[in-house]
Amino acid sequence: PAGHVIEAFGSFVMGGNFVIGIIVFAILIIVNFIVITKGSGRIAEVAARFHLDAMPGKQMAIDADLGAGLIDEKVAKHRRKELEDESGFFGAMDGASKFVRGDAIAGLLIVFINVVGGMIIGVAQQGMSFADAGRSYTLLTVGDGLVTQVPALIVSTAAGLLVSKAGVSGAADKALMKQFSGYPQALAMSSAVMLVLAALPGIPTLPFLALGAGAGALAWNARNRNRVTAKAEAMANAAPAAGTPGAPGAAAAEEPISAALKIDDLKIELGYALLPLVNGPDGTDRLTEQIKALRRSLAIEMGFVMPAVRILDNVQLEANTYIIKIKEVDAGTGKIWPNQFMVMDPGGSQVQVPGIHTTEPTFGLPATWVDASLKEEASLKGYTVVDAATVLSTHLTELLKANMSDLLSYGEVQKLLKELPKEQSELVKDIVPGQVTVSGIQRVLQLLLAERISIRDLSTILEGIADSLAFSRNPATMVEHVRARLARQICAQNTSYNGYLPLIALSARWEQAFAESIIGQGEERSLAMQPSKLSEFMTGVREAFERAAREGEAPVLVTSAAIRPFVRSLVERFRAQTTVLSQAEIHPRARLKTVGSI
Repeated sequence: PAGHVIEAFGSFVMGGNFVIGIIVFAILIIVNFIVITKGSGRIAEVAARFHLDAMPGKQMAIDADLGAGLIDEKVAKHRRKELEDESGFFGAMDGASKFVRGDAIAGLLIVFINVVGGMIIGVAQQGMSFADAGRSYTLLTVGDGLVTQVPALIVSTAAGLLVSKAGVSGAADKALMKQFSGYPQALAMSSAVMLVLAALPGIPTLPFLALGAGAGALAWNARNRNRVTAKAEAMANAAPAAGTPGAPGAAAAEEPISAALKIDDLKIELGYALLPLVNGPDGTDRLTEQIKALRRSLAIEMGFVMPAVRILDNVQLEANTYIIKIKEVDAGTGKIWPNQFMVMDPGGSQVQVPGIHTTEPTFGLPATWVDASLKEEASLKGYTVVDAATVLSTHLTELLKANMSDLLSYGEVQKLLKELPKEQSELVKDIVPGQVTVSGIQRVLQLLLAERISIRDLSTILEGIADSLAFSRNPATMVEHVRARLARQICAQNTSYNGYLPLIALSARWEQAFAESIIGQGEERSLAMQPSKLSEFMTGVREAFERAAREGEAPVLVTSAAIRPFVRSLVERFRAQTTVLSQAEIHPRARLKTVGSI
Protein backbone atom coordinates (compact mmCIF):
# COMPACT_ATOMS: atom_id res chain seq x y z
CA PRO A 1 0.00 0.00 0.00
CA ALA A 2 2.82 2.41 0.82
CA GLY A 3 4.31 1.77 -2.61
CA HIS A 4 0.99 2.55 -4.28
CA VAL A 5 0.80 5.83 -2.34
CA ILE A 6 4.30 6.79 -3.42
CA GLU A 7 3.61 5.83 -7.03
CA ALA A 8 0.30 7.72 -7.08
CA PHE A 9 1.86 10.82 -5.50
CA GLY A 10 4.77 10.76 -7.93
CA SER A 11 2.48 10.34 -10.96
CA PHE A 12 0.27 13.19 -9.73
CA VAL A 13 3.15 15.62 -9.28
CA MET A 14 5.20 14.61 -12.31
CA GLY A 15 2.30 13.98 -14.73
CA GLY A 16 4.08 10.94 -16.09
CA ASN A 17 7.28 12.90 -16.86
CA PHE A 18 10.05 12.11 -14.40
CA VAL A 19 12.11 15.13 -15.59
CA ILE A 20 9.39 17.44 -14.27
CA GLY A 21 9.41 15.47 -11.01
CA ILE A 22 13.15 15.89 -10.65
CA ILE A 23 12.83 19.66 -11.22
CA VAL A 24 10.02 20.00 -8.65
CA PHE A 25 11.96 17.90 -6.19
CA ALA A 26 15.11 19.99 -6.74
CA ILE A 27 13.17 23.21 -6.15
CA LEU A 28 11.75 21.88 -2.87
CA ILE A 29 15.22 20.76 -1.78
CA ILE A 30 16.72 24.19 -2.56
CA VAL A 31 13.94 26.09 -0.77
CA ASN A 32 14.08 23.83 2.25
CA PHE A 33 17.84 23.49 2.55
CA ILE A 34 19.18 26.84 1.33
CA VAL A 35 16.43 29.22 2.45
CA ILE A 36 14.45 27.87 5.39
CA THR A 37 16.80 25.43 7.14
CA LYS A 38 19.94 27.52 6.78
CA GLY A 39 18.15 30.72 7.82
CA SER A 40 16.47 29.23 10.89
CA GLY A 41 19.73 27.52 11.90
CA ARG A 42 21.61 30.82 11.72
CA ILE A 43 18.91 32.62 13.72
CA ALA A 44 18.97 29.92 16.40
CA GLU A 45 22.78 30.00 16.57
CA VAL A 46 23.00 33.79 16.93
CA ALA A 47 20.09 33.93 19.40
CA ALA A 48 21.67 31.24 21.58
CA ARG A 49 25.08 32.93 21.50
CA PHE A 50 23.80 36.40 22.37
CA HIS A 51 21.46 35.09 25.05
CA LEU A 52 24.17 33.03 26.74
CA ASP A 53 26.59 35.99 26.57
CA ALA A 54 24.00 38.24 28.20
CA MET A 55 23.05 35.71 30.89
CA PRO A 56 25.69 36.81 33.49
CA GLY A 57 24.62 40.44 33.13
CA LYS A 58 20.95 39.55 33.56
CA GLN A 59 21.79 37.44 36.62
CA MET A 60 23.77 40.33 38.12
CA ALA A 61 20.85 42.69 37.43
CA ILE A 62 18.50 40.36 39.33
CA ASP A 63 20.95 40.17 42.25
CA ALA A 64 21.37 43.96 42.23
CA ASP A 65 17.60 44.54 42.31
CA LEU A 66 17.31 42.05 45.17
CA GLY A 67 20.15 43.69 47.07
CA ALA A 68 18.71 47.17 46.58
CA GLY A 69 15.32 46.03 47.85
CA LEU A 70 13.49 46.63 44.56
CA ILE A 71 12.26 43.01 44.51
CA ASP A 72 11.84 40.30 47.13
CA GLU A 73 13.29 36.79 47.21
CA LYS A 74 10.19 35.23 45.64
CA VAL A 75 10.29 37.52 42.61
CA ALA A 76 14.05 36.98 42.29
CA LYS A 77 13.59 33.18 42.23
CA HIS A 78 10.87 33.52 39.59
CA ARG A 79 13.09 35.70 37.39
CA ARG A 80 16.03 33.31 37.77
CA LYS A 81 13.77 30.39 36.76
CA GLU A 82 12.57 32.31 33.68
CA LEU A 83 16.17 33.15 32.78
CA GLU A 84 17.18 29.50 33.15
CA ASP A 85 14.26 28.28 31.03
CA GLU A 86 14.97 30.88 28.36
CA SER A 87 18.65 29.98 28.11
CA GLY A 88 17.77 26.27 27.96
CA PHE A 89 15.25 26.91 25.18
CA PHE A 90 17.66 28.84 22.97
CA GLY A 91 20.42 26.30 23.58
CA ALA A 92 18.05 23.44 22.68
CA MET A 93 16.83 25.26 19.55
CA ASP A 94 20.43 25.73 18.44
CA GLY A 95 20.86 21.95 18.60
CA ALA A 96 17.44 21.27 17.09
CA SER A 97 18.31 23.40 14.06
CA LYS A 98 21.21 21.04 13.39
CA PHE A 99 18.77 18.09 13.39
CA VAL A 100 16.49 19.89 10.93
CA ARG A 101 19.41 20.67 8.64
CA GLY A 102 20.58 17.07 8.89
CA ASP A 103 17.08 15.88 7.98
CA ALA A 104 17.16 17.96 4.78
CA ILE A 105 20.60 16.67 3.83
CA ALA A 106 19.57 13.09 4.59
CA GLY A 107 16.54 13.44 2.29
CA LEU A 108 18.78 14.52 -0.57
CA LEU A 109 21.23 11.65 -0.03
CA ILE A 110 18.43 9.08 0.31
CA VAL A 111 17.00 10.14 -3.07
CA PHE A 112 20.40 9.73 -4.70
CA ILE A 113 20.87 6.29 -3.10
CA ASN A 114 17.35 5.20 -4.12
CA VAL A 115 17.93 6.21 -7.75
CA VAL A 116 21.25 4.37 -7.96
CA GLY A 117 19.92 1.35 -6.08
CA GLY A 118 16.75 1.22 -8.19
CA MET A 119 18.75 1.35 -11.43
CA ILE A 120 20.96 -1.51 -10.26
CA ILE A 121 17.99 -3.64 -9.17
CA GLY A 122 16.03 -2.94 -12.36
CA VAL A 123 18.88 -3.68 -14.77
CA ALA A 124 20.76 -6.42 -12.87
CA GLN A 125 17.94 -8.33 -11.19
CA GLN A 126 14.74 -7.54 -13.08
CA GLY A 127 16.28 -7.64 -16.55
CA MET A 128 14.82 -4.27 -17.47
CA SER A 129 16.38 -1.94 -19.98
CA PHE A 130 18.27 1.06 -18.71
CA ALA A 131 15.55 3.49 -19.93
CA ASP A 132 12.68 1.48 -18.40
CA ALA A 133 14.53 1.07 -15.11
CA GLY A 134 15.31 4.78 -15.01
CA ARG A 135 11.70 5.71 -15.73
CA SER A 136 10.18 3.31 -13.17
CA TYR A 137 12.57 3.72 -10.28
CA THR A 138 13.03 7.46 -10.79
CA LEU A 139 9.24 7.81 -10.60
CA LEU A 140 9.17 5.89 -7.31
CA THR A 141 12.25 7.63 -5.91
CA VAL A 142 11.02 11.13 -6.68
CA GLY A 143 7.59 10.25 -5.32
CA ASP A 144 9.19 8.97 -2.12
CA GLY A 145 11.37 12.08 -1.93
CA LEU A 146 8.38 14.37 -2.39
CA VAL A 147 6.41 12.50 0.28
CA THR A 148 9.29 12.84 2.77
CA GLN A 149 10.13 16.43 1.83
CA VAL A 150 6.64 17.78 2.60
CA PRO A 151 6.87 17.03 6.37
CA ALA A 152 10.54 18.11 6.34
CA LEU A 153 9.48 21.43 4.80
CA ILE A 154 6.77 21.84 7.46
CA VAL A 155 9.22 21.07 10.29
CA SER A 156 11.80 23.52 8.90
CA THR A 157 9.18 26.25 8.54
CA ALA A 158 7.92 25.64 12.08
CA ALA A 159 11.46 25.81 13.47
CA GLY A 160 12.07 29.07 11.62
CA LEU A 161 8.88 30.61 12.98
CA LEU A 162 9.72 29.48 16.51
CA VAL A 163 13.25 30.86 16.68
CA SER A 164 12.37 34.11 14.88
CA LYS A 165 9.58 34.98 17.35
CA ALA A 166 11.61 37.78 18.94
CA GLY A 167 10.19 40.60 21.03
CA VAL A 168 6.70 39.07 21.22
CA SER A 169 5.35 37.49 24.39
CA GLY A 170 3.13 34.41 24.45
CA ALA A 171 3.06 31.18 22.47
CA ALA A 172 4.27 31.15 18.86
CA ASP A 173 0.82 30.51 17.36
CA LYS A 174 -0.75 33.35 19.34
CA ALA A 175 2.14 35.66 18.49
CA LEU A 176 1.75 34.81 14.79
CA MET A 177 -1.98 35.54 14.80
CA LYS A 178 -1.43 38.70 16.83
CA GLN A 179 1.06 39.98 14.27
CA PHE A 180 -1.22 39.08 11.36
CA SER A 181 -4.23 40.79 12.94
CA GLY A 182 -2.36 43.73 14.44
CA TYR A 183 -2.82 45.87 11.31
CA PRO A 184 -6.11 45.05 9.55
CA GLN A 185 -5.42 47.76 6.95
CA ALA A 186 -2.48 45.76 5.56
CA LEU A 187 -4.63 42.64 5.18
CA ALA A 188 -7.39 44.69 3.55
CA MET A 189 -4.98 46.17 1.02
CA SER A 190 -3.56 42.71 0.23
CA SER A 191 -7.09 41.39 -0.27
CA ALA A 192 -7.95 44.25 -2.64
CA VAL A 193 -4.79 43.71 -4.73
CA MET A 194 -5.42 39.95 -5.06
CA LEU A 195 -9.06 40.49 -6.03
CA VAL A 196 -7.96 42.94 -8.74
CA LEU A 197 -5.45 40.38 -10.02
CA ALA A 198 -8.19 37.72 -10.09
CA ALA A 199 -10.23 39.94 -12.44
CA LEU A 200 -7.39 40.42 -14.95
CA PRO A 201 -7.52 38.30 -18.14
CA GLY A 202 -5.01 35.47 -18.33
CA ILE A 203 -4.60 35.29 -14.55
CA PRO A 204 -5.86 32.16 -12.73
CA THR A 205 -9.08 33.43 -11.21
CA LEU A 206 -9.83 30.80 -8.58
CA PRO A 207 -6.52 30.90 -6.59
CA PHE A 208 -6.38 34.71 -6.39
CA LEU A 209 -10.08 34.91 -5.65
CA ALA A 210 -9.69 32.44 -2.77
CA LEU A 211 -6.62 34.22 -1.37
CA GLY A 212 -8.28 37.64 -1.69
CA ALA A 213 -11.44 36.43 0.03
CA GLY A 214 -9.42 34.81 2.83
CA ALA A 215 -7.33 37.95 3.43
CA GLY A 216 -10.49 40.08 3.41
CA ALA A 217 -12.16 37.80 5.96
CA LEU A 218 -9.09 38.01 8.22
CA ALA A 219 -9.03 41.81 7.92
CA TRP A 220 -12.73 42.11 8.78
CA ASN A 221 -12.37 39.73 11.74
CA ALA A 222 -9.28 41.53 13.06
CA ARG A 223 -10.95 44.93 12.75
CA ASN A 224 -14.01 43.76 14.69
CA ARG A 225 -11.83 42.18 17.37
CA ASN A 226 -9.82 45.39 17.79
CA ARG A 227 -13.04 47.40 18.09
CA VAL A 228 -14.38 45.07 20.79
CA THR A 229 -11.08 45.25 22.70
CA ALA A 230 -10.97 49.05 22.51
CA LYS A 231 -14.59 49.30 23.68
CA ALA A 232 -13.91 46.94 26.61
CA GLU A 233 -10.88 48.99 27.66
CA ALA A 234 -12.89 52.22 27.43
CA MET A 235 -15.64 50.73 29.59
CA ALA A 236 -13.08 49.50 32.11
CA ASN A 237 -11.50 52.95 32.33
CA ALA A 238 -14.90 54.60 32.66
CA ALA A 239 -16.08 52.16 35.35
CA PRO A 240 -14.68 54.16 38.33
CA ALA A 241 -16.38 57.32 37.07
CA ALA A 242 -19.70 55.53 36.69
CA GLY A 243 -19.96 55.13 40.44
CA THR A 244 -19.46 58.80 41.30
CA PRO A 245 -22.27 60.67 43.03
CA GLY A 246 -24.73 62.20 40.62
CA ALA A 247 -24.12 59.71 37.81
CA PRO A 248 -27.46 58.49 36.46
CA GLY A 249 -28.31 55.00 37.65
CA ALA A 250 -25.03 54.63 39.54
CA ALA A 251 -24.56 54.22 43.24
CA ALA A 252 -22.21 56.55 45.03
CA ALA A 253 -18.78 54.96 45.29
CA GLU A 254 -16.98 55.28 48.57
CA GLU A 255 -13.54 56.86 48.36
CA PRO A 256 -10.82 54.31 49.16
CA ILE A 257 -9.42 54.68 52.66
CA SER A 258 -5.89 54.50 51.22
CA ALA A 259 -6.54 57.77 49.34
CA ALA A 260 -7.45 59.50 52.60
CA LEU A 261 -4.29 58.17 54.28
CA LYS A 262 -1.97 59.52 51.59
CA ILE A 263 0.39 62.24 52.84
CA ASP A 264 1.66 65.09 50.68
CA ASP A 265 5.36 65.73 51.28
CA LEU A 266 5.02 69.41 50.36
CA LYS A 267 1.83 71.41 50.31
CA ILE A 268 0.95 75.10 50.06
CA GLU A 269 -2.53 76.18 51.14
CA LEU A 270 -3.68 79.60 49.93
CA GLY A 271 -6.41 81.94 51.08
CA TYR A 272 -8.91 82.89 48.39
CA ALA A 273 -7.28 86.30 47.80
CA LEU A 274 -4.01 84.59 46.84
CA LEU A 275 -5.46 82.49 44.03
CA PRO A 276 -4.31 85.04 41.37
CA LEU A 277 -0.76 83.90 42.16
CA VAL A 278 -1.48 80.58 40.43
CA ASN A 279 -4.20 81.74 38.06
CA GLY A 280 -3.68 85.38 37.20
CA PRO A 281 -6.12 87.49 35.17
CA ASP A 282 -3.68 87.47 32.26
CA GLY A 283 -3.30 83.68 32.41
CA THR A 284 0.08 83.78 34.16
CA ASP A 285 1.13 81.29 36.83
CA ARG A 286 4.06 83.07 38.43
CA LEU A 287 4.12 81.08 41.67
CA THR A 288 4.21 77.70 39.91
CA GLU A 289 6.97 78.87 37.58
CA GLN A 290 9.04 80.07 40.53
CA ILE A 291 8.53 76.77 42.35
CA LYS A 292 9.69 74.85 39.26
CA ALA A 293 12.83 76.99 39.09
CA LEU A 294 13.32 76.54 42.85
CA ARG A 295 13.15 72.74 42.64
CA ARG A 296 15.63 72.74 39.77
CA SER A 297 18.11 75.01 41.57
CA LEU A 298 17.85 73.03 44.82
CA ALA A 299 18.40 69.78 42.91
CA ILE A 300 21.60 71.21 41.40
CA GLU A 301 22.72 72.69 44.72
CA MET A 302 21.85 69.86 47.12
CA GLY A 303 22.06 66.79 44.90
CA PHE A 304 18.54 65.35 44.90
CA VAL A 305 15.14 66.26 43.50
CA MET A 306 12.69 67.71 45.98
CA PRO A 307 9.18 66.26 46.04
CA ALA A 308 6.54 68.00 43.96
CA VAL A 309 4.68 70.83 45.68
CA ARG A 310 0.90 70.56 45.83
CA ILE A 311 -0.92 73.91 45.75
CA LEU A 312 -4.56 74.19 46.78
CA ASP A 313 -6.95 76.74 48.22
CA ASN A 314 -8.27 76.69 51.77
CA VAL A 315 -11.41 78.71 52.44
CA GLN A 316 -10.83 78.42 56.19
CA LEU A 317 -7.74 80.62 55.97
CA GLU A 318 -7.82 84.39 56.04
CA ALA A 319 -7.94 85.90 52.58
CA ASN A 320 -4.24 86.87 52.35
CA THR A 321 -2.79 84.04 54.43
CA TYR A 322 -0.81 81.04 53.22
CA ILE A 323 0.44 77.95 55.03
CA ILE A 324 3.38 75.78 53.97
CA LYS A 325 3.10 72.19 55.18
CA ILE A 326 5.79 69.52 55.20
CA LYS A 327 4.37 66.01 55.54
CA GLU A 328 0.99 67.49 56.55
CA VAL A 329 2.54 69.46 59.45
CA ASP A 330 2.55 73.27 59.45
CA ALA A 331 6.10 74.44 58.77
CA GLY A 332 5.51 78.13 58.11
CA THR A 333 2.82 80.72 57.50
CA GLY A 334 2.58 84.31 56.40
CA LYS A 335 0.47 87.06 54.86
CA ILE A 336 1.04 88.51 51.41
CA TRP A 337 -0.85 90.85 49.07
CA PRO A 338 -0.79 89.70 45.42
CA ASN A 339 -1.19 93.13 43.79
CA GLN A 340 1.30 94.90 46.05
CA PHE A 341 5.06 94.80 46.67
CA MET A 342 7.01 94.11 49.85
CA VAL A 343 9.60 96.79 50.64
CA MET A 344 12.46 96.19 53.10
CA ASP A 345 15.42 98.20 54.32
CA PRO A 346 18.69 96.23 53.87
CA GLY A 347 19.82 97.71 57.19
CA GLY A 348 16.90 96.15 59.03
CA SER A 349 15.04 99.39 59.84
CA GLN A 350 11.43 100.23 59.10
CA VAL A 351 11.02 101.78 55.66
CA GLN A 352 9.71 105.31 55.26
CA VAL A 353 7.08 104.51 52.66
CA PRO A 354 3.31 104.49 53.28
CA GLY A 355 1.73 101.05 53.26
CA ILE A 356 0.85 98.04 55.40
CA HIS A 357 3.58 97.52 57.99
CA THR A 358 4.31 93.87 58.69
CA THR A 359 7.11 91.38 59.32
CA GLU A 360 8.88 89.53 56.54
CA PRO A 361 7.86 85.86 57.06
CA THR A 362 11.19 84.22 56.24
CA PHE A 363 13.77 86.12 58.29
CA GLY A 364 11.49 88.16 60.56
CA LEU A 365 12.67 91.56 59.29
CA PRO A 366 10.42 94.64 59.38
CA ALA A 367 8.74 95.17 56.02
CA THR A 368 5.98 97.17 54.38
CA TRP A 369 3.50 96.24 51.66
CA VAL A 370 3.12 99.16 49.26
CA ASP A 371 0.97 99.85 46.22
CA ALA A 372 2.41 99.19 42.78
CA SER A 373 2.51 102.94 42.11
CA LEU A 374 5.12 103.38 44.89
CA LYS A 375 7.44 100.65 43.61
CA GLU A 376 9.74 103.01 41.67
CA GLU A 377 9.95 105.45 44.58
CA ALA A 378 10.96 102.66 46.99
CA SER A 379 13.61 101.39 44.58
CA LEU A 380 15.12 104.86 44.17
CA LYS A 381 15.45 105.12 47.97
CA GLY A 382 17.62 101.97 47.97
CA TYR A 383 15.04 99.66 49.49
CA THR A 384 14.65 96.02 48.49
CA VAL A 385 11.41 95.52 46.54
CA VAL A 386 9.93 92.06 45.85
CA ASP A 387 6.56 90.83 44.67
CA ALA A 388 4.20 88.50 46.54
CA ALA A 389 5.14 85.33 44.64
CA THR A 390 8.84 85.91 45.36
CA VAL A 391 8.13 86.39 49.07
CA LEU A 392 6.30 83.07 49.22
CA SER A 393 8.91 81.18 47.17
CA THR A 394 11.72 82.62 49.33
CA HIS A 395 9.91 81.43 52.45
CA LEU A 396 9.47 78.01 50.84
CA THR A 397 13.18 77.91 49.92
CA GLU A 398 14.34 78.46 53.49
CA LEU A 399 11.87 75.94 54.87
CA LEU A 400 13.03 73.35 52.35
CA LYS A 401 16.68 73.92 53.24
CA ALA A 402 15.84 73.60 56.94
CA ASN A 403 13.91 70.35 56.42
CA MET A 404 15.80 68.67 53.59
CA SER A 405 16.69 65.67 55.73
CA ASP A 406 12.99 64.90 56.22
CA LEU A 407 12.32 65.12 52.48
CA LEU A 408 14.97 62.60 51.40
CA SER A 409 12.90 59.44 51.11
CA TYR A 410 13.99 55.82 50.85
CA GLY A 411 12.74 55.70 47.27
CA GLU A 412 14.77 58.78 46.31
CA VAL A 413 17.93 57.20 47.76
CA GLN A 414 17.29 54.06 45.73
CA LYS A 415 16.88 56.21 42.63
CA LEU A 416 20.15 58.07 43.32
CA LEU A 417 22.03 54.78 43.76
CA LYS A 418 20.52 53.33 40.60
CA GLU A 419 21.53 56.37 38.51
CA LEU A 420 25.19 56.23 39.56
CA PRO A 421 27.81 55.73 36.83
CA LYS A 422 28.80 52.14 36.12
CA GLU A 423 32.16 52.36 37.90
CA GLN A 424 30.47 53.63 41.07
CA SER A 425 27.62 51.13 40.89
CA GLU A 426 30.23 48.40 41.47
CA LEU A 427 31.05 50.03 44.82
CA VAL A 428 27.35 49.97 45.73
CA LYS A 429 27.21 46.26 44.93
CA ASP A 430 30.20 45.66 47.21
CA ILE A 431 28.69 47.29 50.29
CA VAL A 432 24.89 47.01 49.76
CA PRO A 433 23.29 45.09 51.37
CA GLY A 434 26.13 42.96 52.81
CA GLN A 435 27.77 45.71 54.89
CA VAL A 436 25.25 48.53 54.94
CA THR A 437 21.59 48.77 53.97
CA VAL A 438 19.96 51.36 51.75
CA SER A 439 18.28 52.79 54.85
CA GLY A 440 21.73 53.13 56.46
CA ILE A 441 22.95 55.15 53.48
CA GLN A 442 19.73 57.17 53.65
CA ARG A 443 20.43 58.03 57.30
CA VAL A 444 23.98 59.20 56.49
CA LEU A 445 22.68 61.41 53.68
CA GLN A 446 19.98 62.81 55.96
CA LEU A 447 22.58 63.74 58.59
CA LEU A 448 24.57 65.59 55.92
CA LEU A 449 21.49 67.43 54.65
CA ALA A 450 20.51 68.35 58.20
CA GLU A 451 23.65 70.52 58.28
CA ARG A 452 23.01 71.79 54.72
CA ILE A 453 25.83 69.81 53.12
CA SER A 454 25.16 68.93 49.49
CA ILE A 455 24.99 65.23 48.61
CA ARG A 456 25.56 65.85 44.91
CA ASP A 457 29.04 64.30 45.13
CA LEU A 458 27.47 60.94 45.95
CA SER A 459 30.50 59.00 44.72
CA THR A 460 32.78 60.57 47.34
CA ILE A 461 30.13 60.04 50.02
CA LEU A 462 29.87 56.34 49.19
CA GLU A 463 33.65 56.00 49.28
CA GLY A 464 33.65 57.60 52.74
CA ILE A 465 30.93 55.21 53.90
CA ALA A 466 32.92 52.24 52.58
CA ASP A 467 36.03 53.41 54.48
CA SER A 468 34.11 54.00 57.71
CA LEU A 469 32.60 50.50 57.71
CA ALA A 470 35.94 49.16 58.95
CA PHE A 471 35.43 51.13 62.19
CA SER A 472 31.70 51.37 62.79
CA ARG A 473 28.30 50.90 61.22
CA ASN A 474 26.70 53.63 63.28
CA PRO A 475 25.41 56.37 60.90
CA ALA A 476 26.57 59.14 63.28
CA THR A 477 30.11 57.76 63.19
CA MET A 478 30.05 57.11 59.46
CA VAL A 479 28.94 60.65 58.70
CA GLU A 480 32.03 62.06 60.46
CA HIS A 481 34.28 60.05 58.10
CA VAL A 482 32.23 61.25 55.14
CA ARG A 483 32.50 64.89 56.25
CA ALA A 484 36.29 64.56 56.33
CA ARG A 485 36.14 63.26 52.74
CA LEU A 486 34.05 66.31 51.77
CA ALA A 487 36.48 68.81 53.33
CA ARG A 488 37.08 70.68 50.05
CA GLN A 489 33.34 71.03 49.39
CA ILE A 490 32.50 72.06 52.97
CA CYS A 491 35.24 74.71 53.07
CA ALA A 492 34.23 76.09 49.66
CA GLN A 493 30.61 76.26 50.82
CA ASN A 494 31.55 78.45 53.82
CA THR A 495 34.27 80.58 52.20
CA SER A 496 33.51 84.32 52.20
CA TYR A 497 33.51 86.57 49.13
CA ASN A 498 37.19 87.53 49.66
CA GLY A 499 38.36 83.92 49.50
CA TYR A 500 38.93 83.35 53.22
CA LEU A 501 37.24 80.89 55.56
CA PRO A 502 36.28 82.93 58.65
CA LEU A 503 36.25 80.85 61.81
CA ILE A 504 35.77 81.04 65.54
CA ALA A 505 37.93 78.56 67.44
CA LEU A 506 36.91 76.70 70.57
CA SER A 507 39.42 77.28 73.34
CA ALA A 508 41.36 74.47 74.97
CA ARG A 509 39.37 75.00 78.18
CA TRP A 510 36.08 74.27 76.47
CA GLU A 511 37.60 71.43 74.45
CA GLN A 512 38.62 69.78 77.71
CA ALA A 513 35.27 70.54 79.35
CA PHE A 514 33.35 68.84 76.54
CA ALA A 515 35.75 65.88 76.42
CA GLU A 516 35.37 65.30 80.16
CA SER A 517 31.55 65.56 79.95
CA ILE A 518 31.20 62.77 77.39
CA ILE A 519 30.14 59.52 79.03
CA GLY A 520 29.83 56.03 77.58
CA GLN A 521 31.85 54.21 74.97
CA GLY A 522 31.55 53.76 71.23
CA GLU A 523 28.03 54.22 69.92
CA GLU A 524 26.63 54.75 73.42
CA ARG A 525 28.43 58.06 74.02
CA SER A 526 26.40 61.04 75.24
CA LEU A 527 27.01 64.51 76.68
CA ALA A 528 26.43 65.04 80.42
CA MET A 529 27.49 68.64 81.15
CA GLN A 530 26.30 70.69 84.09
CA PRO A 531 23.46 73.14 83.27
CA SER A 532 25.51 76.08 84.48
CA LYS A 533 28.33 75.12 82.15
CA LEU A 534 25.90 74.76 79.25
CA SER A 535 24.46 78.22 79.93
CA GLU A 536 27.95 79.71 80.08
CA PHE A 537 28.88 78.06 76.78
CA MET A 538 25.72 79.32 75.04
CA THR A 539 26.41 82.85 76.24
CA GLY A 540 29.98 82.67 74.94
CA VAL A 541 28.81 81.44 71.54
CA ARG A 542 26.22 84.21 71.22
CA GLU A 543 28.69 86.94 72.14
CA ALA A 544 31.42 85.65 69.80
CA PHE A 545 29.13 85.37 66.78
CA GLU A 546 27.45 88.73 67.47
CA ARG A 547 30.89 90.41 67.50
CA ALA A 548 31.73 88.72 64.21
CA ALA A 549 28.41 89.81 62.70
CA ARG A 550 29.11 93.44 63.65
CA GLU A 551 32.38 93.13 61.74
CA GLY A 552 30.52 91.80 58.69
CA GLU A 553 31.71 88.22 59.05
CA ALA A 554 29.74 84.96 58.96
CA PRO A 555 32.20 82.54 60.57
CA VAL A 556 32.07 78.83 61.31
CA LEU A 557 32.78 77.26 64.69
CA VAL A 558 35.78 74.90 64.69
CA THR A 559 36.23 72.11 67.26
CA SER A 560 38.07 68.82 67.51
CA ALA A 561 36.58 65.84 65.67
CA ALA A 562 35.79 63.93 68.88
CA ILE A 563 33.41 66.55 70.29
CA ARG A 564 32.01 68.11 67.08
CA PRO A 565 28.70 66.14 67.05
CA PHE A 566 27.96 67.14 70.65
CA VAL A 567 28.85 70.81 70.10
CA ARG A 568 26.70 70.86 66.98
CA SER A 569 23.69 69.30 68.74
CA LEU A 570 23.97 72.00 71.41
CA VAL A 571 24.54 74.98 69.09
CA GLU A 572 21.69 74.10 66.71
CA ARG A 573 19.17 74.62 69.53
CA PHE A 574 19.76 78.38 69.60
CA ARG A 575 21.73 79.07 66.39
CA ALA A 576 20.43 76.64 63.78
CA GLN A 577 22.20 78.45 60.92
CA THR A 578 25.65 78.23 62.53
CA THR A 579 28.03 75.76 60.88
CA VAL A 580 30.15 73.63 63.21
CA LEU A 581 33.24 72.03 61.63
CA SER A 582 35.88 69.71 62.99
CA GLN A 583 39.56 70.26 62.39
CA ALA A 584 39.54 67.23 60.08
CA GLU A 585 37.07 69.03 57.82
CA ILE A 586 39.40 71.98 57.16
CA HIS A 587 40.96 71.44 53.74
CA PRO A 588 44.77 71.89 53.66
CA ARG A 589 44.51 74.54 50.94
CA ALA A 590 41.78 76.55 52.63
CA ARG A 591 42.73 80.15 53.49
CA LEU A 592 41.76 80.59 57.13
CA LYS A 593 40.87 83.76 58.98
CA THR A 594 40.33 83.55 62.74
CA VAL A 595 37.83 86.21 63.80
CA GLY A 596 37.36 85.13 67.42
CA SER A 597 37.44 82.37 70.00
CA ILE A 598 35.23 81.00 72.75
